[in-house]
Amino acid sequence: MRAGMVIVGAGECGGRAALALRELGFDRPVTLVGDEPHLPYERPPLSKEAMTGEAPAIKAIASDELLAERSIRHIHSVQVVAIDRATHEVRLSDGSSLPYEKLLLATGSTPRRLPMPGLGARCVYLRTFNDALAIRAHLRAGNRVAIIGGGFIGLELAAAARKFAADVTVIEAQPRILMRGVPAEIAAIIHQAHEAEGVRVLTGQGIATIADDGAEVRITLADAREVVADLAVIGIGAVPVTALAAEAGLTIDNGIAVDAGLRTSDPDIFAAGDCCSFPLAVYGGRRVRLEAWRNAQEQGALAARNMLGAGEAHIAVPWFWSDQYGLTLQIAGLSDEGRSVVRRDLGDGAFILFHLAEDGRLVAASGIGPGNAVARDIRLAEMLIAKRATPDREALGSQAFKLKSLLAA
Repeated sequence: MRAGMVIVGAGECGGRAALALRELGFDRPVTLVGDEPHLPYERPPLSKEAMTGEAPAIKAIASDELLAERSIRHIHSVQVVAIDRATHEVRLSDGSSLPYEKLLLATGSTPRRLPMPGLGARCVYLRTFNDALAIRAHLRAGNRVAIIGGGFIGLELAAAARKFAADVTVIEAQPRILMRGVPAEIAAIIHQAHEAEGVRVLTGQGIATIADDGAEVRITLADAREVVADLAVIGIGAVPVTALAAEAGLTIDNGIAVDAGLRTSDPDIFAAGDCCSFPLAVYGGRRVRLEAWRNAQEQGALAARNMLGAGEAHIAVPWFWSDQYGLTLQIAGLSDEGRSVVRRDLGDGAFILFHLAEDGRLVAASGIGPGNAVARDIRLAEMLIAKRATPDREALGSQAFKLKSLLAA
């Protein structure tokens, strides 16, 4: 078999990389290896449309016909169990092996496990389409759903469950929901929206015990209160899938460590998406790992270009979003880089918080509002962050000043 490009991980990132290789004119073998039975698909809908749509369906990145047309070999339901860097081969769980010219690790992340005894079949995690189908089966009127973790996934699931009139309790150990990367002012609005829709939100609550007897789950909180549920969904974060890379001797640092071009410590192996940490130029080379849909898309395409020798650096500004109860939250940049905040009201309850570094540089923007109310200004803020702009504080806070004019300045 001729050596070509092998991509481990057939998700958003891996799928985009495979398609990009063909779009860039690469004409030797491209093989995409995934451990799920499905076509490469987008994961954000798993906590949204897959939960609430009449007929849950995978939002595939490519069809079988397109993959065949592009001569992309998709090996599914199989794991890569070892990388032989000396012979440039990967070994698969079915006993076969694949030679590679360049290798891309797009292994993603996996839900962080709750390290407690007592978890059973009614204590579940959301990562795959099959997980989503299993959770959706429990979303019906009167069914009790406990969600452990007040992050994006847990809250989106809470919103979905309420559409089916399920009885929903969110349990968050931290003092508030969305502690990581979301300003308290915006988190408070989302908290209020959930309570207004009938979700019970318990913050600052550790879990003392969990007991799943097969019929129901009994969760005892640190303050001795008890939450009884028909299903407990655990959403306490994600960890990068790095075992394959670590066993091959690649450098690991909060994920598979890559340089600005997504190259690992082996020059013929790249990594992209949720599984890798990389230096972010706009923040002075700070090493970050991003679990975000757009980052997976961007890095998949960038990895493809660099596997073909482009030598480009990742320069994109991080961007995140979440939809809940008609509210859209969008964040550009990393808000923890900021030292002061300027608020800009947009009307109809929508607003943006601009996060400024000590030197006045715009480093992040966090916005919330109905529908697409904040989308345009967040996009302009993203461009200002990329330019490392130091906009006037008064101009940022006033609707009388157009952000577009600040960009031109």
